[in-house]
Amino acid sequence: MISRDIPIDELVQARPDAVGILINHGLPCVVCGEPFWGTLAELARQHGWDDEKIDALVAQFNDSHGRQGR
Repeated sequence: MISRDIPIDELVQARPDAVGILINHGLPCVVCGEPFWGTLAELARQHGWDDEKIDALVAQFNDSHGRQGR
C-alpha cells in the first residue's frame, strides 16, 4: 500500500509507472537524471499541493494498484 510518506525512490521501485503518473500531475520526480530524494508528500508540497490533493493522489496510486493485480 502506498502512503504519503513513501520515499520517491521506493515508490518508483514498487510502481515503475509512478514516474509517468507523477509527471502527468505536474510532479516531476526525476530532473536531468537526478531523482527527488524525499517523500511523495514532500514532493507534492514543493509544488503547492495541500493535504486533500496529496491524499487523492495516494488514493489513485492505491486504487490503480489494486486493479493491476486483478
